[in-house]
Amino acid sequence: MGDQDQELDAAYALKTPEDSVRLYGDWATTYDTDFAAAMDYRSPVEVARAYAGLGGAAPVLDVGAGTGLVGEALKAAGIGPVDGLDISAAMLAEAAAKGAYRDTIVADLTGKIGLPDSAYAGVVSAGTFTSGHVGPEAFEELLRIAVPGAIFAVTVHSAVYEAGGFAAHFASLGPRIADFRTVPFRVYGPAAEGEHSDDIGWIVSFRKA
Repeated sequence: MGDQDQELDAAYALKTPEDSVRLYGDWATTYDTDFAAAMDYRSPVEVARAYAGLGGAAPVLDVGAGTGLVGEALKAAGIGPVDGLDISAAMLAEAAAKGAYRDTIVADLTGKIGLPDSAYAGVVSAGTFTSGHVGPEAFEELLRIAVPGAIFAVTVHSAVYEAGGFAAHFASLGPRIADFRTVPFRVYGPAAEGEHSDDIGWIVSFRKA
């Protein structure tokens, strides 16, 4: 098993928010090179492309922003301002240094987010809704902080889309959302190696009604 497989297995095995803070605190300074580049990680670029293609506007909240890969991709697409939210202050320090964010916000998505109602015209996320991370209940808070008509574009790993309750939760939102769509994509590009190299995710998009 390679180093990237070990890192991913550790991430997928997280149980508590405290576990996430420890893991990503240790991983922050090497995440871009040892994981994102080494595994040809596609989720950030795919999400930014989807959001831009849907006509997504700003301000945007990048949920689970990590080291800022989605923010960089949105900036390259001419979309901003973008705020980055993550449980790891260490990861956000790396993101802030890239200059792609208006603000960075340390917050735990498993609880209430300290942001006002209707603060964002869009919500994006790459790699947050996966094994060992954040469940579908977080969308209640994310809908609260989004304006009516706000566009959402997020990745959900195929391993948790049904089993983790995401499909059922999206269905339960009913008339609160519109234009719901799921598109499969390869999480990692052709340079990826190891047991996770063929992982599949869904880009889930919709707008707040």
